[in-house]
Amino acid sequence: MILPDFHFETAALARGLTRIAGLDEVGRGPLAGPVTAAAVVLNPDRIPKGLRDSKALSAARREALAAELAEVAEVSVAHASVEEIDRINILQASLLAMERAVAGLALPPDHCLIDGNKIPVRLHGRAEAIVKGDARCLSIAAASIVAKVARDRIMVDLAQQHPGYGWETNAGYPSAAHKKALLDLGVTPWHRRSFKPVHNILYQDISITH
Repeated sequence: MILPDFHFETAALARGLTRIAGLDEVGRGPLAGPVTAAAVVLNPDRIPKGLRDSKALSAARREALAAELAEVAEVSVAHASVEEIDRINILQASLLAMERAVAGLALPPDHCLIDGNKIPVRLHGRAEAIVKGDARCLSIAAASIVAKVARDRIMVDLAQQHPGYGWETNAGYPSAAHKKALLDLGVTPWHRRSFKPVHNILYQDISITH
């Protein structure tokens, strides 16, 4: 297994950049809930052991690492709402959440390392996109963990308000049980109406009632 390392950060530090933030988002695929981004500025002398792409970790390990990161790193979490996702599309909402996460840091970073192949408009000129960055770059791996933990907590809270969809276990992703619940229980205010499975159910309802 290839593990993330600090060489992207080291290269930026060698260019005289001192505040390096890792950026990642989670929640592009779900049918419900916000999209969540995190920005993390690691302290090179206090990097938690075991940072990985959040998808490679158990929920308990993610929680433990997120708690440790809150103590030893600078962390900012931000979201784009369901309404924003439906209005500007999921890609643009993801980039907006990342911009907000950077803006939430105590001091602006000199340079951002971003998972994926797109750079938010407001970060042009002070960021680089790294494909599969959450598996290759420690700062991005840290951000992936923080974002995942934060969003999962939101979905557990929303599951209590809207039981039956299984959000406490599927985090709003289109599992078979979630899609069946959509048909049986209908669409909640937290469902993304621009996403095809949700849109189709709403359209069917409109067709039936007219």
